[in-house]
Amino acid sequence: MTPRRWAVTRELDHGQTPATQGSRIDAYVDRYAARATGMVASEIRALFAVASRPEVVSLAGGMPYVTALPLDMVGELVSDLVTKRGPVALQYGSGQGDPHLREQICDVMRLEGIHAGADDVVVTVGSQQALDLITRIFIDPGDVVLAEGPSYVGALGTFAAYQAKVVHIAMDDQGIVPESLAQTIYALETAGAPIKFLYTIPTFQNPAGVTLNFARRQQVLDICQRAGILIIEDNPYGLLGFDGEPMRALRADNPDGVVYLGSFSKTLAPGFRVGWALAPHAIRDKLVLAMESAVLSHSSFTQLAVGQYLATQPWREQIKTFRELYRERRDALLEALDALMPPEVTWTRPGGGFFVWATLPEGLDSKAILPRAVAERVAFVPGTGFFSDGSGARHMRLSFCFPEPDRIREGVRRLAGVIEQEMQIRDTFGTASARDHNGVDTPGPDLA
Repeated sequence: MTPRRWAVTRELDHGQTPATQGSRIDAYVDRYAARATGMVASEIRALFAVASRPEVVSLAGGMPYVTALPLDMVGELVSDLVTKRGPVALQYGSGQGDPHLREQICDVMRLEGIHAGADDVVVTVGSQQALDLITRIFIDPGDVVLAEGPSYVGALGTFAAYQAKVVHIAMDDQGIVPESLAQTIYALETAGAPIKFLYTIPTFQNPAGVTLNFARRQQVLDICQRAGILIIEDNPYGLLGFDGEPMRALRADNPDGVVYLGSFSKTLAPGFRVGWALAPHAIRDKLVLAMESAVLSHSSFTQLAVGQYLATQPWREQIKTFRELYRERRDALLEALDALMPPEVTWTRPGGGFFVWATLPEGLDSKAILPRAVAERVAFVPGTGFFSDGSGARHMRLSFCFPEPDRIREGVRRLAGVIEQEMQIRDTFGTASARDHNGVDTPGPDLA
């Protein structure tokens, strides 16, 4: 018995309360699993508590504009579900998900060229849970995950929780650079590092807003197939393009080498928390087992509500409504950036989705200037949250999906003023030092 445990036992034997050690806030800090060490709350969250005030223009959160839904119809649908199918909707369900909803999901994926059977679909609590399940069944501590740089903060948080090593692949305005992918794979294989999968958001990427072009899609598929590397294709924004038909999914051209993740959070509403994974048979079986061990089964109620919506409502027309609304807001953001930002600031021009990725002038740190921006009543997400190594200090993610166009323009005006002030300080006192960024920020819904 260790001295500490002996002392505690002796005190309990004499009816005494064990003394606390020092002024430790968390008495269990030395008992957590090693994988919990990297799970840190971001100080950005405290600022976003302020940023949620109505006087602050938030260009931060990726929240869909659910007010554009016919909410009276949604209310009637939910009411009918309870009165007519309550005994089923309020009961346990299948760990794989409602069979009819899985068939409907296949109809949705067909818009992106995917032809699949419902038996290969696993319904999840949003696509975030699908990410967690995939990581759980594949990752041992120290395994390598390849991901775009920058990448979705929610994915990076999941990978960190399972102690994966994230290696970023270079991107440009056309998505992943295939040469960078091939070179990175070769270097890691030469070093004996086990690569478990490539995680990518190829269409209207979060946070950069860029889309992997058609030629590069085939190159990425070929590179990963030759190397025997599984691709995790996360595609929450694929149907929210502003011009033309949806891009053909990676999964459409390699059913055996791609796990496809989808979600109704952006095309219906995130409050239903319904997403899915489409996976090869063997992976699907593992996902179902992992799902059952985590939650037994997810909500039958929300699954049946989404299924009823797809069966009775013009959901394609609703997606068109969302596309037009987000296009107007994208245009408002880009026009305001063109008109108001200093010429040293650059940004992407997304063809869909929710986000613009801006690059600040040399010497400016987006995380360092966020408090000043919030004080000026505008918020954004600093770029450091989208890199596993804390790089990205010169970048910021600007979201256009939620604020009205006039609010977006006012937000850009405020932000441009903050950046101009920071440039004046830089020119007077020299380049600002970068702030430390330890660990991966654990995301909240406002960072999604």
